[in-house]
Amino acid sequence: QVQLVESGGGLVQAGGSLRLSCTASGDTFRNYAMGWFRQAPGTEREFVAGISGSGRSTYYLDSVKGRFTISRDNAQNRVYLQMDSLKPEDTAVYYCAATRATYYIENGYNYWGQGTQVTVSS
Repeated sequence: QVQLVESGGGLVQAGGSLRLSCTASGDTFRNYAMGWFRQAPGTEREFVAGISGSGRSTYYLDSVKGRFTISRDNAQNRVYLQMDSLKPEDTAVYYCAATRATYYIENGYNYWGQGTQVTVSS
């Protein structure tokens, strides 16, 4: 079982950047695919990005392609989400998640962090 703690959220102006971090503990990190999800008030949760255990394969939600980059450091047990060219519609609580299933299967993620708020002002 793995425990996840996110950090790095905050308030940023449109066009700005933020980097979210998620630190994992409790199990062998490289055995887990990792993902980032987000949920804005009154909306369904979105699967934003996913990355395989090796880091060689990634998935992105269409609306963030070219702006967000997911990466991982297996030596540090961390996964990152670099968010550039942020838009007000990116405002949401962002959650780090882990799965032992394939990285692009949204409903396979079964370990979750507590979430971190990202607010993009116009």
